[in-house]
Parts: sequence; structure tokens; C-alpha cells
Amino acid sequence: MAKLWFKFQRYFRRKPVRFFTFLVLYLTAGSLVFLHSGFVGQPAVSQNQANPAVGAPAEGAELTFLGDLNLGRGFRDTGEVSSIARRYGPWFKGKDGNERAKLGDYGGAWSRALKGRVVREKEEERAKYIGCYLDDTQSRALRGVSFFDYKKMTVFRCQDNCAERGYLYAGLEFGAECYCGHKIQAANVSEAECDMDCKGERGSVCGGANRLSVYRLQLAQESARRYGSAVFRGCFRRPDNLSLALPVTAAMPNMSVDKCVDLCTEKEYPLAALAGTACHCGFPTTRFPLHEREDEQLCAQKCSAEEFESCGTPSYFIVYQTQVQDNRCMDRRFLPAKSRQLVALASFPGAGNTWARHLIELATGFYTGSYYFDGSLYNKGFKGERDHWRSGRTICIKTHESGQKEIEAFDAAILLIRNPYKALMAEFNRKYGGHIGFAAHAHWKGKGTTWEQWEGVGGEAAGSWERWGPGIRQACAHVADQPPLSVHAEWPEFVRNYAPWWATHTLDWLRFGKKVLVVHFEDLKRDLFVQLGRMVGLLGVAVREDRLLCVESQKDGNFKRSGLRKLEYDPYTADMQRTIAAYIKTVDAALRGRNLTGVPDDYYPR
Repeated sequence: MAKLWFKFQRYFRRKPVRFFTFLVLYLTAGSLVFLHSGFVGQPAVSQNQANPAVGAPAEGAELTFLGDLNLGRGFRDTGEVSSIARRYGPWFKGKDGNERAKLGDYGGAWSRALKGRVVREKEEERAKYIGCYLDDTQSRALRGVSFFDYKKMTVFRCQDNCAERGYLYAGLEFGAECYCGHKIQAANVSEAECDMDCKGERGSVCGGANRLSVYRLQLAQESARRYGSAVFRGCFRRPDNLSLALPVTAAMPNMSVDKCVDLCTEKEYPLAALAGTACHCGFPTTRFPLHEREDEQLCAQKCSAEEFESCGTPSYFIVYQTQVQDNRCMDRRFLPAKSRQLVALASFPGAGNTWARHLIELATGFYTGSYYFDGSLYNKGFKGERDHWRSGRTICIKTHESGQKEIEAFDAAILLIRNPYKALMAEFNRKYGGHIGFAAHAHWKGKGTTWEQWEGVGGEAAGSWERWGPGIRQACAHVADQPPLSVHAEWPEFVRNYAPWWATHTLDWLRFGKKVLVVHFEDLKRDLFVQLGRMVGLLGVAVREDRLLCVESQKDGNFKRSGLRKLEYDPYTADMQRTIAAYIKTVDAALRGRNLTGVPDDYYPR
């Protein structure tokens, strides 16, 4: 056998043309076999599979069928079926729960044309495209929730998000923006004006410039329309001028929370106020700002149609925030003229800079910029991220820098300070889990290193020891003398390097900043209206109270982590806490030395 193989090799080595001819014939034959299996060689299916009316296959059978398609019987068939199965997820199930199973139920004898026609019918049955519509940043065509993704937006993703929230319509704009609503408040325009591909789905149309590709969500809307996600805002005294404060009023003898929330949602108002047997709808305004909550016992009158819910009284209203998005603060643009001053939004990483940018953009109507470029932030709607930080087109510039040269490049600064324990954990989560993710357990704990394996506390801090005196020097020396650790991985090194930076960042901005407004993250959360007003004032924009109230109702944005993930243990050792406490005292003394408010009380002790 070996001898025969050797002769075969020698034959083709001497005649390379024969070898290549043989190779081409072999590949051609393989291709013909593959194409034949794709068009002709489909396995037979049962009568039930070929006729959906007889009965849908079981869920396991459906998965097997789709898996067979993926293994090679015509890639176009695979794309159509899998994309539709992926496109219309669990929220499109029919009342009998079988819609999803029927979707992939194609008999082997069906032609591609027939399959395509059925797929289009299924699309129209579930999310019907109804046309291209005009949109205006000042008066949106769809006034429910909205979100952006300038990298991965797809038609399905927009439809799915709107349907999950119970909306009737989903609209896509500018290739990357998704808007939801219960009714369309704009004119229909030519289909040619919706001409932009979806950023995450080439070949699919996602509106155009100020143009919406609108879909009506079928099947799902009657069963999925729900308002259980309405947010309870509290008990409030009746406003002095009710008709101006809450312009829509309806009598409801059989009052319930759902009925009032439903009414206000249909009327496209973000607030639903229950007053006994009357339902009022409106916006938060200076006439009804929702800042002075009353004792809930004053509103404790039971609903006539609900046994366990309070519906307020004619004098004290129970208020819920509906799913309708308050669009009074959603328009954003670049500055019309180049700014005369560069204002920094400076913070230690993890101190809430991205959240603060979201608030500032809503409050001012102008984009914020960045000293860096973060593609994920740009893709989520921070369009100023791509501008050079000196362009002058953005209202302020995000930065984590703390060197003298970098600080003195700015004319003014908003210095955002956060509890170091929370800031360090937030930045650690961002580093290993992304802007809204979490670090894995292995990053917090694991067999790792000892204190002796580290030298110094990071370049940023080391350069500041002499500059900031015994407070920082003593704290850093304390860290250097720690005993060995036995069970920690990245976390201790992270704390070792970043904790001193938390202190020196604030100290450097206080020393070298030309005009610094200090805002504590905790104060911004607790009293957003006042603190955000201070920030907007420094930026040189007129403070509009109604716009700030609008921001309050949608303050979280897309980059709020849903609370720091609860660990089974405290990641801060006693030695870490002593070190961080020393940094906190140093920063507190520096703030008070400049006649500023010291750090909040909850910074220490832990």
C-alpha cells in the first residue's frame, strides 16, 4: 500500500498540471453534490409538519428542524427561517401558545417562493409596517420611551423593546434610534425619505433623517399592553390651579390605579394623579413639581374598584409616573457657535461621570464631549464623544485627568466627587463588566498575590505624596507595610493603585483648577433639581425649571447600573478601610480649607 501511494505522489509531482486538474474536478463534484442536497435532497416530513392547520410540532421537534436547516440544506432557507424565529420572539405567542412553533413549520416539498410568501405574511401578521412618517425633535411623532444604539440597532430589537413595554407602535429613525408610542402624531411622507440602513442589520431600513419607519405591533398589543411598570411617586397636595397644573381630568366612579394610568398613557401624559373618583393627567411643572411629598395616610382612601389600593382624595392626590416619556427635555444638539470657554466635567473613574453627562444633556439640550473616545458611549447616543475635546461644539468635557497641565487647559470645571468605597467598586465593575455590567466573582476573589509583591501605590499617587503633605504620605506608607494576603486576585491590586488616585484627583483639581464647582454624587442623587441647577448655571445656560423637572422624571438613562451587585462578603479588608479612611480625611480637610462643604457623613465610618 505504501509503495502504491509513493508511485501516486511521484506521478503527480512530475505532472503538476494533472494534479491541479484532478483537484478542480474533485471540488466541482463536491459542489454539485452540495447543491443537489440543498434543492432536491430534503428529507420527507410528516403530514402534520407539511400542514400547519393539522397541528404544530412540539417545541423540541421545531428545534430539531431548524437545526437541520443550519446544517446545510440551502443557506437562504436557513437565513429566512432562523431570522424570523429570532425576529419574533416569545412576546409574539398567540393565545394558544403555538404561534412560535408554527413559524418554522415548513414542509420539505414547499418551494422557496412559497416559503418567502408565508414568511412575509407572518411578518405582517405580527408587526405590520405602516409607512414612513415625519419626525420633529421638538414634537415627536411617537412619544413613549426611546433608546439609541449607533452600532447594533435592528428592526426586531426596536419592535421587541416597544412590545415588551406594551406600546402599539415602534418607529426607527436615523438608522439607530428607536421610538415607541400609543399613537402617531405626525404626517405620512414618501417611502423614499426613509432611506437609511439599520446600523446592526444591513439591508433593513431604519428610517432616515427626521423620518420614522413605523410598525404597528400586532397580536401582542391586546395581551401585552400593560402598565404595571408605572412608578409610584407618592402622595401630594392638590395644586392651587388644577386645570393648569393637570390639564386632563376624567370622572371615574369605578376608580382603579390601572384605569387612571391607562387613561393618562393613552393621552400621552407622563403623570397620572388619582383623586378619589377623578383621574388627572399632566406633566411635572412648577405648579406641580412633586417635590413636597405628604404623609401617605392623607391619601389613604381605598379605590372603589380595588380592595387593596389607595386612590387619593379630592385634596391629596396619589401620583404615578406612566410609561410615557416626557419629551420636553429630549432634544439635543451641538452648540450653534463655538464656546468661548472649555468646561471640564471632572471626576475620578466610577464617580458617576456618564450619568452626570446624561443629566446635563437633558437639562441643557446640548451634547457633552469627552477628553477620550469611548465607542460604546457614542453608540448609545453620546454624539459628542467623537468630537475633539477642543472643538468648542459641546457644553462640557468629560475627563478623569488629574495632572497640572491637563487641568490648566480648562477654563472652569464641575468636580464630581463620590464616596470612594462606592466609586472604587463601580469602576472595578466597569473595568471587568462594562458600563452597566459587573465584575465576575473570580475578579474579586481568588488565589493571587501578597502585599509585598507591589511596590508603590501607582504613579498618580506617588507623584503627589510630597505635594500634599503628611496625610497622603502617612496613608500610603500604611499600605506599604501591610501583611501578606492569601486569597485575593485583581481587587487588592486595584484598590492599592486606585484608592490614592481618588484622593489626589480631588486635591489636584482643587489646587490647579481655575474655577471649580464641587458637586457630591450623593447630593446629586438626593436633590437632583437643586444640584443640577447649580451645574447648568456654571455652564452658562439659562436654567429652565420645567426642563429640570422633566429630567427628574427620567434621570436614570441607559447607563445606570441596577445597584452595586451584592457580594457575599465585604470586599474591603480592615487594612483597606483604614487606608481609605485616611484619604477621606485628607480630602475633607482640603475641601473645608477652601470654605467648601466637606465630604458627606456617609463616607465614613463604614
